[in-house]
Amino acid sequence: MKNMKHLLALVALLLCTGNIRAYQVTYQPQDSVKVERLLCDARKAKRISNPVIYFARQLLGLPYVAHTLEVNDKEQLVVNLRQLDCTTYVENVVALTMCLQQGQYRFKDFCDNLLTIRYRKDCKPQYVSRLHYFTEWITDNTCKGLCREIQQPVPPFTAWQQIKVGFMSVHPEKYKMLKAHPEDIPAIANTEKALNKLKFRYIPKSKIGNTKLLRQTIHNGDILALTTKLDGLDIQHIGFAVWHKDGLHLLNASSLRHKVVEEPQTLSAYLQKQKSMTGVRVVRLAPSILP
Repeated sequence: MKNMKHLLALVALLLCTGNIRAYQVTYQPQDSVKVERLLCDARKAKRISNPVIYFARQLLGLPYVAHTLEVNDKEQLVVNLRQLDCTTYVENVVALTMCLQQGQYRFKDFCDNLLTIRYRKDCKPQYVSRLHYFTEWITDNTCKGLCREIQQPVPPFTAWQQIKVGFMSVHPEKYKMLKAHPEDIPAIANTEKALNKLKFRYIPKSKIGNTKLLRQTIHNGDILALTTKLDGLDIQHIGFAVWHKDGLHLLNASSLRHKVVEEPQTLSAYLQKQKSMTGVRVVRLAPSILP
């Protein structure tokens, strides 16, 4: 991002809660202020039936900006609630939801949760331990007890996705860190090799509709991972499920609309326009996160 050095006004050293490991955080003062304001407002709210949808809607209108995590020469936890891509949007909402459920309202608590979500279990911020592919994000956070993938009933989960990732190791020049540190490419390739042994059920886009079965299967606030036939990738886009009267919609940081939006069109209509997208994998946050 242009002039990112100007934007990175503050680098703080935080200690992980209950752990002697230290990690550095890149953020601006307005990020910490915003996090604590959002948590304070949520704490004071009389009734929040679905905190995922609540926090997802609090971030509506924020600009879509890609590569906001690629701002340092050495990997650090990056907090940026001024600009979001689809993955950081989901991660920030989940971290806020975790804080609310935990009864923890400090910026430090938010950072601890974001660290847990974004990197492999028990890892400090390192580029090779960041959960780059969303399939690994799902599997790793499932092992942490933070979520689970929904793959039943059949139908609507009538299709299988055999994971075939490899984009990062094949195109390292597209990634700032890999371009600067080619010695990390073998570790990324090993991660891809492990992921390519996996397969998951998904709902093909032809089965996405305003049906009783789908309303019972997909819940408000579920993470929707949109599968793809693009070479070397597993997931093309992610967001949150939200039901309207006319059907299922997507809350997402949209590169098409250049901001965080609650899509006015149904997910079915959205998917029909995306020729490279094949369907939807569904991820539900754990009961320990949701009230």
